[in-house]
Amino acid sequence: MAANCTEVTQFILLGLTPALRLQAPLFLMFTLIYLTNVVGNVGMVLLILLSPHLHTPMYFFLGHLSLVDFGYSSAVTPTVMSEFLTGYKVVSYNACAAQMFFFVAFATAENYLLASMAYDRYVAVCKPLHYTTTMTTSVCVHLTIGSYLCGFLNSIFHVADIFSLSFGKSDVIHHFFCDVPAVMALSCSDTHVSEVFLVFMSSFNVSFALLVISISYLFIFVTILKMHSSQGYQKALSTCASHLTVVSIFYGTVIFMYLQPSSSHSMDTDKLASVFYTMVIPTLNPVVYSLRNKEVNSAFKKMLEKAKTSISG
Repeated sequence: MAANCTEVTQFILLGLTPALRLQAPLFLMFTLIYLTNVVGNVGMVLLILLSPHLHTPMYFFLGHLSLVDFGYSSAVTPTVMSEFLTGYKVVSYNACAAQMFFFVAFATAENYLLASMAYDRYVAVCKPLHYTTTMTTSVCVHLTIGSYLCGFLNSIFHVADIFSLSFGKSDVIHHFFCDVPAVMALSCSDTHVSEVFLVFMSSFNVSFALLVISISYLFIFVTILKMHSSQGYQKALSTCASHLTVVSIFYGTVIFMYLQPSSSHSMDTDKLASVFYTMVIPTLNPVVYSLRNKEVNSAFKKMLEKAKTSISG
């Protein structure tokens, strides 16, 4: 153990704000956001499972995207709500490690799922005649399992690296959850190698996924420009618009948060960005995908009609 280090058995989360007058309004706001998240993402998963005409590769990936959105938001948001409600901001060493593990695992899985969805859109737009033979059930399952596997392996590496460090310089985490840079900042060990590892792994994961997404959309846009039918042009754009919106929001925040050394981080700025990607983005995703999606809206209306019929019957 490094000099001046003592054994740490728990951490104190500084939280989002120390202002007592904001605790109740923020609790209500985050409760509303989380309930919307749960209804939107769990609802999307159930809608896809219960609607036979949504049993296609695109909605298979969308169902898993909703699942990981619910997963990584649930790893963080209930803890924040509890902090606002009870004022208790102490988290045990093991609970902190567990929270970090599930957050990183689901967030990384989303990264690779978005890349898989881009490939799916590429095949749908550029090779429509070969779509059913290319995007088979086996291919979709393998891409999804690969996404989860990458997520959990990445998480194991990060959590093992961070919690192999010595702590004791401080036990106060300047954040509202156990995020990697915030916990790393408390170490009294030399964190240079861990910082480089964090930037390298984050860069690799993001760069690989963005490369797949960029190449997929390059071919998609070339194909769209060659289309002579305005109807085909509009259909191709509409199938990609939702995915592009989600990709832009997700990767913009990830690049801002993780692809810079921890020494250049402002914790207050990080907190605001973290609220966005841990709570707002997972809530927005089902809204973005359902807002202009006729198939999802149609399936939802049919489910409502069935529910009304069963209730009145």
